[in-house]
Amino acid sequence: MSETTTPPAIEVQLPEPPLTKFERERRAFYRLLPELLNTHRGQYVAIHDEQVVDSGPVRAEVVFRALDRVRADIYVGLVSEGPEPMVRSGIRRVLGERQVGG
Repeated sequence: MSETTTPPAIEVQLPEPPLTKFERERRAFYRLLPELLNTHRGQYVAIHDEQVVDSGPVRAEVVFRALDRVRADIYVGLVSEGPEPMVRSGIRRVLGERQVGG
């Protein structure tokens, strides 16, 4: 029997693309979350430059105040130990019904 040898595997290391500003702010939110649970539990916080720039109980109000102040990408998250509650828009679509023109 003849032995065959397998050439060594080629290891390719591609550079990781840089994070977007939004992704940096999102990661900062989760890094700050343990401290935020002590100071802002149950509130929404807006993160810009990896710092809290606004907070409050109503997400939309926090978003608009923060965007008025910083005019840049921000991340807004709920300071909670669990996941954010699902929000529905209130708009309903009925699928499968079509009007037939006559």
